[in-house]
Amino acid sequence: MSTKARNGPPRTAAAKATPRPGSSAASPGVRVRVDFNDRCSVGIGKICLLEGIARTGSLAQAAREIGMSYRRAWLLVDSMNADFDTAVIRATVGGSGGGGAQLTPFGCELIEAYRRLESRLRALAAEQLSGIATHVTAPHRRPPEGRAPPRQRLSRSLK
Repeated sequence: MSTKARNGPPRTAAAKATPRPGSSAASPGVRVRVDFNDRCSVGIGKICLLEGIARTGSLAQAAREIGMSYRRAWLLVDSMNADFDTAVIRATVGGSGGGGAQLTPFGCELIEAYRRLESRLRALAAEQLSGIATHVTAPHRRPPEGRAPPRQRLSRSLK
């Protein structure tokens, strides 16, 4: 699941401010990581993994969908199950059906709470940063007259 394709909530009047000539108003995106303590945190990667498990019923399939190794996905789920006093998923062992994974009610609650927070923060960012967003330049735009073009990266072999 791509997190870049998500649309934000309706923009406020302040967020609809007219952009500067030659620029396009960008709606600020928000990436959220919630730290519950120094070793327990939840961010977009864990949430996307949990959503994938809910959708597919499989940890391996959910990991494939988001481009994560099975080992990394297992370690993340294992850490969440250990960090909270209630499990986020329950795994079933293989057999004729091949096993699988299922979100617990707590896992569903975690996703819903995270997505609500993310939505509210996105709206707050749009409200608070709309004026700043009008100053974002479009990708590959030519610099204004009298300004030097951006430096080009040079890549060369270090051999």
